[in-house]
Amino acid sequence: MAHFAKIGLNNKVINVVSVNDNVLLDADGVEQEVLGVQFLEGTTGWSLWKQTSYNATIRKNFAGIGHTYDEDRNAFIPPKPFNSWILNETTCVYESPVAKPDDGNEYNWNESTQSWDLRE
Repeated sequence: MAHFAKIGLNNKVINVVSVNDNVLLDADGVEQEVLGVQFLEGTTGWSLWKQTSYNATIRKNFAGIGHTYDEDRNAFIPPKPFNSWILNETTCVYESPVAKPDDGNEYNWNESTQSWDLRE
């Protein structure tokens, strides 16, 4: 199955749907995103669709409702979880300004102290 994100105002993802892979095949048997977009436009009447993939081979991240489609980066970007977090330009995922401890324990981000608190 191929997946497509329905893009709304301010390039926000408002839905993600699946389409049979056969819909995307051209006369030579090659998948073409435009064929999926045309199919969805014809069946839904909505005109702005972008293909996405679970394995992040298309547009950096799998699109989810509330994500933003960034046209310049040609990527889906998840919502920013905290004001202090910074967008990684390579992965298009927000990262904490302080690395999470890698000691096998579970932590929660504390925005007020800008640190990781041990989860009790």
